[in-house]
Amino acid sequence: MDALRINGERLWAALMELAQIGATAKGGVKRLALTDLDKQGRDLVVGWGREAGMSITIDQIGNVFMRRDGTDNTLPPVMTGSHIDTQPTGGKFDGNYGVLAGLEVVRTLNDLKIKTQAPIEVAFWTNEEGSRFVPVMMGSGVFCGAFSLETAYAAKDTEGKTVGEELARIGYRGDQVPGDHPIGAYFETHIEQGPVLEDADKVIGVVPAVMGLSWYDCVVTGMEAHAGPTPMGLRKDALQVATTIMQEVVAIANRYPPYGRGTVGMVQVFPNSRNVIPGEVKFSIDLRNVNDELLNTMHGEITAFIDATRTGTGLDISLERVSYYPPCPFHPDCVGAVRNATEKLGYSVMDVVSGAGHDAIYAARLAPAGMIFVPCKDGISHNEIEDAKPEHLEAGCNVLLHAMLERAVAV
Repeated sequence: MDALRINGERLWAALMELAQIGATAKGGVKRLALTDLDKQGRDLVVGWGREAGMSITIDQIGNVFMRRDGTDNTLPPVMTGSHIDTQPTGGKFDGNYGVLAGLEVVRTLNDLKIKTQAPIEVAFWTNEEGSRFVPVMMGSGVFCGAFSLETAYAAKDTEGKTVGEELARIGYRGDQVPGDHPIGAYFETHIEQGPVLEDADKVIGVVPAVMGLSWYDCVVTGMEAHAGPTPMGLRKDALQVATTIMQEVVAIANRYPPYGRGTVGMVQVFPNSRNVIPGEVKFSIDLRNVNDELLNTMHGEITAFIDATRTGTGLDISLERVSYYPPCPFHPDCVGAVRNATEKLGYSVMDVVSGAGHDAIYAARLAPAGMIFVPCKDGISHNEIEDAKPEHLEAGCNVLLHAMLERAVAV
């Protein structure tokens, strides 16, 4: 069993074929959730699953489960998967790799006529990216009960089309109630989407946890005035006050390494005129860290800083937390299975805490879960130039194969 390896060329060929659906001129993929292109991608992957002898189940939010029976089908399946929807300027590997790595595991087991005690399932989840419909990780979120099916169905895109309507239109509004589908363990294989593995020259990232995040909307309100006649000491410059808060966001993150993160990614200045002192600034704040204690500390510090700034400047400053995802530690047994597989296969390895959200976060609420990372070129993802080496993708899939076999038990 230790000598088992997947077919790396077949995995790569599948990735390249799927990438043709929604291919962009820059070499990326635009395949937004529940579009005609998403239907084509779904149909292709489901067809491959059926060719591999797998049965197909689709739930009411469009999550697809492709099952390879075990010798004891009363056992909950050992599941792997990810998503096949992309960003508007997406790449070939984000999400797609996790789904097709799972398919390659099944194809390899079929080739070698290896049976497992527990069933094996490959899932792909609806609207993980959240680029057409909000919230992100929609399919897995509904599956685990994080929000209701009705809420998801009512979500609209910019043209007013709803998730419920679009699922029905493309033929992927299934019958199974989300969550009425057991999971014995869940693994997700993914490109890192960051530069850590490549920088450290490691092939495999063992993912012990996913960072938690707090998102905020901050509004600083001052007074518009003429940029010439108004003396500096008499101004109520909303932008200058906002920039002190923005710098504090970065300072807070730097105070809590190695996993502290602080980002201001969106800024709106009013009236946004060259010779008018800004009267209002709206901006986003994104804070992340690996555990609740640190994330709550960072939350307290930005709140205290804004309170002090409001008092010191006399300007009105509002801060609203608009989203919160708690840190997600993965199950020791699944993390251990990934470690064991990596050691058995002899790949270079390091721990990498994920800074991005994945469907595994929601799966971990229902079953033991773990993740496997492989490097991506320059750490770039959510970009048409996203790239990964075939040998790294093959290595990650080999780790997935052996980790799943540890949990599903070859017989």
